Amino acid sequence: MKAVSPAAEPMPTTPRWSVVIPYYNERDYLPATLASLLAQDFRPFQLILVDNASTDDTTERCRAILQDAAGITAIYLHEPRAGKTNALECGLARVDTEFVAFCDADTFYPPHYLKRCDRIYAESPARVLAVMASRLAAAPTHGRPRRRQLKTMLWARIFTRQALTGGFGHTFRTAGLRAAGGYSTALWPFVFEDHEVMQRLFKIGRSRYDFDLWCVPSMRRADRSNVDWTYFEKRLYGVVPFIFKDWYFYTFLSRRFAKRKLDQTNLRAKSWIA
Repeated sequence: MKAVSPAAEPMPTTPRWSVVIPYYNERDYLPATLASLLAQDFRPFQLILVDNASTDDTTERCRAILQDAAGITAIYLHEPRAGKTNALECGLARVDTEFVAFCDADTFYPPHYLKRCDRIYAESPARVLAVMASRLAAAPTHGRPRRRQLKTMLWARIFTRQALTGGFGHTFRTAGLRAAGGYSTALWPFVFEDHEVMQRLFKIGRSRYDFDLWCVPSMRRADRSNVDWTYFEKRLYGVVPFIFKDWYFYTFLSRRFAKRKLDQTNLRAKSWIA
């Protein structure tokens, strides 16, 4: 008797997802990121591209790549205020879907990325407001990449109210992110806006990681001295109890970042360009 294949899972007819990508002069990297999003096996979705006052032809390249993208509604925004947080805030204001993924302009997302996120939210309680992807140096096959994923999953079970991945792998229930205050330069004008926004979100909800949810950010920034926290600051973030995390961010870390001038505009410095 001939086996009958299970029916394909129906796709939504209207977008449930928005993907927001802020960028500044990313003509050499964003096309590859867009190619990985065009390869997604989940449709439809909105793609919100936020130009943070670029001086190159990144936007024109994006328009050429996306002009015939079936099932993807491309929305082009311009944010003249310098700084990634300003661009993220601009992009979030345009989101009108139930879920939103924030992607970096230099990151590879596997074809199952959005579909897996959508499934995790469907299987999770309403208090799960964020679904996070692991950072890998290469697509996982065996060995070290998989071990890194296992480590992330283990830490996520132990440290349930800490951000364990950067903004390249953040997705949210849109209403939950807005309830937490969203991205705001007024609240946090420094780098590590991805960890700070999670601090506020953990007050009203939880996050979830998944072994099959990963992405591959670019490793181009060899010198991170003007965008990174110190080893001591990172270790302290890991051990400070959640009840004292507001003190950690808004008193301890903010003073140290202000002294070192680690504001959000530092991310615009592209040290890999001669």
